[in-house]
Amino acid sequence: MKLRELRLLALAAVMITVLSGCVAAVLGGAAGTAMLVGDDRRTVGTVAEDQGIEFKAGNRIRDKFKSPHISVTGYNRMVLLTGEAPDAATKTEIERIAREVENVRGVYNEIAIGDNTALSARTQDSYLTGKIKARFVDQQKFNPVHVKVVTESSVAYLLGMVNRKEADYAVEIARTTSGVQKVVKLFEYLD
Repeated sequence: MKLRELRLLALAAVMITVLSGCVAAVLGGAAGTAMLVGDDRRTVGTVAEDQGIEFKAGNRIRDKFKSPHISVTGYNRMVLLTGEAPDAATKTEIERIAREVENVRGVYNEIAIGDNTALSARTQDSYLTGKIKARFVDQQKFNPVHVKVVTESSVAYLLGMVNRKEADYAVEIARTTSGVQKVVKLFEYLD
């Protein structure tokens, strides 16, 4: 096999593994989006703003820095930055870039200083996110659309507009998911 074919085969295997644990991914494009917007506590406009923030911040960061592995997640106009930067100055500059994107209310800078993680570690993080989301659905303690999960280096970051009881359920489910090392709450409480 050619190197290109091997890469495509490896990518397909990774995607199957990642998607197998994610119930939301099975719902698919338009149906998943319709469910998300219909049940989401954010307005349709805020959901669109969050997507725009992620896109703009991600592009601006990639335009300035070619090597850091950075993920940008927007939720209710708050930005979560995860990944790795080579030094503190780069981490600070990435946060500044994200803060300057229009409509951003604030930034949670959870970027680690160090070398980029391996693809296998990122794949494991995606798998953990899928496991947590699937457990949210299985437990039926709250509407899983109300909590966004981002996993980086086996740390689960939980974002959402929730009441305290929903937050407690989400944290307990994430905390007891095999492979999760730590849970970080970034909720906005409704009560």
